[in-house]
Amino acid sequence: MFPVATVAQQSPWQRLAQRSATLGWEQGVTEFKTPSFLLSLVKSSQTVAALKPVMLPGFDFTPGDSIKVRSSNGMYHLGDLNLRLRSGGGDWINYATAADRKPVQALAAGGNVLAAADLSATLPGSIPVQVKRYWQLENNVLVLRFELTNKTNATVEIGALGIPMIFNNLLEGKSLEQAHASNVFYDPYTGRDAGYLQVTRLSGEKPSLLVLPFGKTPFEAYNPLLDDPTPRGIVFEGFYEWMVHSKAYAETEWKKTNPWNEPSSAVLKPGESRSYGVQLVLCGGPKDIEAALAAHQRPLAVGIPGYVLPQDVNARLFLQYKARVRSVEVSPANALQVKAAKAPHRQWTAFDVKGIAWGRARLTVTYEDGLVQTIQYKVIKPEKEVIRDYGNFLTNQQWYVNNNDTFHRSPSVISYDNEKKQQVTQDNRAWIAGLSDEGGAGGWLGATMKQLVLPDKTQVRKLESFVDQTLWGHIQLSSGDKKYGVRKSLFYYEPALMPPGTYSADINFKTWSAWPRKEAESIERSYNYPHVAAAHWVLYRLAKYHTQMVTNHSWNWYLSNAFHTAMAMVEHAPYYAQFGQMEGSVFLLILKDLKAEGMTKEAETLEAEMKKRAIHWSKLEYPFGSEMPWDSTGQEEVYVWSLFFGFVDKAEVTIKAILAYTPSVPSWAYNGNARRYWDFLYGGKLSRIERMIHHYGSELNAIPLLQEYRRKPNDLYMLRVAYGGVLGGISTITEDGFAPCAFHSFPNTLENDGLSGDYGSGFYGYAVNSATYITQNAELGWLAFGGNLKENKDRVEVTPTTASRNAVYLAPAGLWLSFAAGTINNVSYNVKSGEVTIILDGAADTTPNAYLKIEQPASVTGRTGYEPAGKYSIKNGNWIIPLTKGAVKLVLRPV
Repeated sequence: MFPVATVAQQSPWQRLAQRSATLGWEQGVTEFKTPSFLLSLVKSSQTVAALKPVMLPGFDFTPGDSIKVRSSNGMYHLGDLNLRLRSGGGDWINYATAADRKPVQALAAGGNVLAAADLSATLPGSIPVQVKRYWQLENNVLVLRFELTNKTNATVEIGALGIPMIFNNLLEGKSLEQAHASNVFYDPYTGRDAGYLQVTRLSGEKPSLLVLPFGKTPFEAYNPLLDDPTPRGIVFEGFYEWMVHSKAYAETEWKKTNPWNEPSSAVLKPGESRSYGVQLVLCGGPKDIEAALAAHQRPLAVGIPGYVLPQDVNARLFLQYKARVRSVEVSPANALQVKAAKAPHRQWTAFDVKGIAWGRARLTVTYEDGLVQTIQYKVIKPEKEVIRDYGNFLTNQQWYVNNNDTFHRSPSVISYDNEKKQQVTQDNRAWIAGLSDEGGAGGWLGATMKQLVLPDKTQVRKLESFVDQTLWGHIQLSSGDKKYGVRKSLFYYEPALMPPGTYSADINFKTWSAWPRKEAESIERSYNYPHVAAAHWVLYRLAKYHTQMVTNHSWNWYLSNAFHTAMAMVEHAPYYAQFGQMEGSVFLLILKDLKAEGMTKEAETLEAEMKKRAIHWSKLEYPFGSEMPWDSTGQEEVYVWSLFFGFVDKAEVTIKAILAYTPSVPSWAYNGNARRYWDFLYGGKLSRIERMIHHYGSELNAIPLLQEYRRKPNDLYMLRVAYGGVLGGISTITEDGFAPCAFHSFPNTLENDGLSGDYGSGFYGYAVNSATYITQNAELGWLAFGGNLKENKDRVEVTPTTASRNAVYLAPAGLWLSFAAGTINNVSYNVKSGEVTIILDGAADTTPNAYLKIEQPASVTGRTGYEPAGKYSIKNGNWIIPLTKGAVKLVLRPV
C-alpha cells in the first residue's frame, strides 16, 4: 500500500475533491434532446451537467467529466448568474447563484420551455430582485434566459450582470490525444449587441459552438471568474463570464483601466422586469463560424488587413447585416478616419479606414434597427518606423556593457523593465537575466532578427561583438566535447561561489527558478538552440547578400555555425528535441541555404536528422507536444518539416489545430492571437495565469498559416487569421520602441506587461513573415495585406507598406517573390497577360544588387512559370538584379 498523503502534500486538485459537495449532481440529472444538443441538467440546481452535440454524442462542450470534483460552493456551471446591485445609490452588493448552493425551486415547463426555476433559494434572502431562469427553445435554438424582477418598493440598479461561460478547458490529467478529443478553447468578441463567444475543439474539427445574444444582452466585457476555486495553472486557464453590464466594476476594480466598451448599468423600477439571455448555436469548424453568424442574422465584420492599422495603410472594413448602417462613431474622436466606400458585392457595406492617432481606438456602428456593434482597432506607426524604433531601443536602452560582469553577459542585449526604465541584471527566474531560454534570449534574438527586416550597419556591428564576445564561448560553448551546446542561462544563483553583495537582498531567490550554476550551465534544453541558430543564420544572410554589412567573419563561417548548432540540438538535447521547437522553422531555412551554397555534406546530414524527427511526428495523432501538457509553439516546426518530407496529413492536422486556438475576431487584441495563458509566469513582470494578448505564439503560428495560404490561395480566412498574427505581434511595441512579453487581457489591467521577456521569439516570426499579399475575392474584390492597392483598368498596383518591402505573394498567379537584398517600391499585375512589373529602390552602400527568388507554391491555371525579361544571371537559385542610383524596373513574364 502507498502512504496516504497529508493535506500539505496533496495537490490542489486532490484538495478540491475533498470539498463538500453542494451542487446536488448525485441526486440525478434531467435529460433533454434538442435539434442540436443532448442537454443534461442537474435536477437540484438546473445547471448544466452535460451539453453534447447530437451529431457527436460522445463529446461534451462543458466540463461534465469533472463534475464530481467541481460540485462544491463557489464553482461555476453553465446556468449560473452573477450580479452587483444597489438601491438608492448605496454600495454595490455582490450576488452569485454559485456562492452558497441550495436546491432551486422548479417552475412549470411546457411549450418551448424545457426547464425553469426560481433561483431565490440559492441567493441571499436580502437580494432585492427575484431571479428566474429558463432553458427554452426559440426557432429550434437552445436558449438560456434569465428574468429579473424588482421585488422592492425602491429602484434597483444593476451595475454588473455576468453569465458564466463554463466550457471544458480543463486539461488536468489528460494526455495530448485526450485533450484534443475532449477539450475546447473559447474566445470572446466583446462587440456589444454584435458580440459572441466562439468555442472550438482543440483538434479544430467540427462541431464548434457559438454563444450569441438573445434579446437585448450585449457582450460588454469579458471577466475572469477568479473566485472559482478550481486550480488555475498550465492545465487550466480559468473560467470567464459574459458581462452584460459592467459599471459597478468600472467604478471599483477597473477604475484605472480603459475598458473595451463604455460601461453600462440598468435600472429596474419597483415591480419592473428585465430579461437577459444567450443562444447556444452549433456550427462547423472554425472556418465556418462567420457563415453561421450570417445564417443567424448576426452582424459580420471583416477588416482588411485586420484591426491593427499602421498609419500609412489604407484599410477597409466590410460589414454584413440585415439592417443598414445608421451611423459610425470613433473613440477617441481623432483616432480613426472612416469614410463610406463602394462595396464590390451588394450584400456588403464597405468603409475606408485610416489610422490617425497612435493607440487603441473603438469604432461604434449603429444600425437602423438600433443594434450597436463595436470594433476594436489599434493604430500604430508605419511598420518601418515601428521596427526602426524597436531596433534602436534594443541596441541602446537594452544594450548592456559591463566589462566586470561576473556572469560574462557583456556586451549583449539584456532584458528590460519598462516600468522602472532599467535593465534587468538580476531576477529569481535565472533565465530572465541570463541571456538564454526564451525569456532571456528575447532581447538579442529580436535585435538580430530586426536586421533581417531593416538592416542597420551600426547595430550589426554591436551584434557582431555580441556574437564574438558573449554568444560564442559563453552562451554557446566553443570548445571541448560539448562544442556548440547552448547553456540554459549565464546568470545563476550560487552565493557560496560569489563575492558578498553579488545578489540583491530585495529579490527572493528561494525558488526553483533561481537555478544554481550546474543547472544554468546545462545544455540539455533544446528550446535554446533555435535562438542561437537564428542569430548565426541572419548574419550569414547579411554577409552573403550585402557588401560590408558584416565584417568580422565570412558568410560561410556563420552558415557553418548555424548548421552545427542545429546538429548540436539533436545531439545534446535529444529529449526536448523530439518536440517541435519555437522558431524551429529556422532549421529548414538553414537547410535550404546549405543546399543553395553547395554545402552538400552538411545539407544531407541535417536533412537526415530532421527527417528522423518528422518520421516520429508522422506516427503521432497530434504531433506537437512540448514540455507542457498542451502548447501552441511546436506547431510551427512540425508543420514545415511535415510538409517538406511529404507528411501532408500531419501538416493539415497541425493547421486545423492552429486555427482552433487562433481566432478571427473584430478586435486587434484577439484577431490572429494564438492562445497562450501561462507565460506571464515565466517571462512577465505581472505574474499570473491569464489569456495573453499577442504573446510570441501569434507571429510563430502565422508562419505555417501563411505557408499554407501560399499553397491554397483561395482561402482568404487563412490569410486574415495569419496576417492578424503578424501585425498583432508588433501592435504591442510602444511609441518609443519597447516590446513587452505580451498585453494583459484582464479587464482590471488592459495594458502591456512591464518586462521585455520572451518577445524576441515572436519577432522572429514577424521577420520571416514580413511580406505583402495581393489577392482577389469574389465578394470583397481586390485586396492587399501589407500594402496599398489601386485598380487601373487591367492592372492592379500595390505599394508595399511592410518594414522589409522585400517579398510579395500574388495569389491569382500563385507567385511568391522574395528578395534576399533589395527593396520593392511598387508592384503591379496585369490581370490579362499575367505580367508582373516591379519597381525596385536604387542601390545603397551595402546593397549594390538585388537578389530575387521566384517560387510558385500553388499551381494556378495558365500561370506555370515566371522569369525576368532581360539578361540577368542566376546563382544559388536567385536572380541577380544590378541596382543603379535611381529606381530599377523589373518585368516578370509567364513562360
